[in-house]
Amino acid sequence: MTTITYIEHDGTEHTVEATDGLSVMENAIRNMVPGIDADCGGACACATCHVYVDPPWEAKTGERSSMEQSMLDFASDVKETSRLSCQIKVGAELDGLIVRLPVQQG
Repeated sequence: MTTITYIEHDGTEHTVEATDGLSVMENAIRNMVPGIDADCGGACACATCHVYVDPPWEAKTGERSSMEQSMLDFASDVKETSRLSCQIKVGAELDGLIVRLPVQQG
């Protein structure tokens, strides 16, 4: 298993044992992490699973696809480190990943 830490906008941390092969979003939902709405269920169609990847992890999470970039246009407070958590697949290389949640989704 891979450990992921989700940090809410107020600093509250949720560290979970994530299932490899699922997305960062799916692992958040399965572990009841608040702040990730995932209205589209992971289809990259809504931007309600927006997270900020901590800078040391940016390269390991891969680059945004053009579809993901388009969906981020609908997200609030987009930053350089913004990603849709439904588009980040969990694997051993992401053990220790830290993502931060925006104040609001969508």
